[in-house]
Amino acid sequence: MTGWRNTVTFEEDVAVRLKRFLRKHDKGFKEAVNEIMRSGLDKLEAPPKKREPFRTRVFDPGGLVDPTKSLKDILREMDEEYDRKKLGLDRASD
Repeated sequence: MTGWRNTVTFEEDVAVRLKRFLRKHDKGFKEAVNEIMRSGLDKLEAPPKKREPFRTRVFDPGGLVDPTKSLKDILREMDEEYDRKKLGLDRASD
């Protein structure tokens, strides 16, 4: 296949990075653009990397929570305890 000629307008941030790449790697414009395009296309066309499934660890509350109570009951008890502490009352005076 012969080369493909085209006019490309680079956005400012890309142009700055391309010029930096040219200086750093001492490459010509055509060589650098082709290398960068190959690298980018390889990454875009590659199948996604296989990842391990996300796992969560089980937390044992150690008796801190009664599984027979509803969340509503637990929140009510917490509110009551907060109110007692705020008023300076202890649990024994209920």
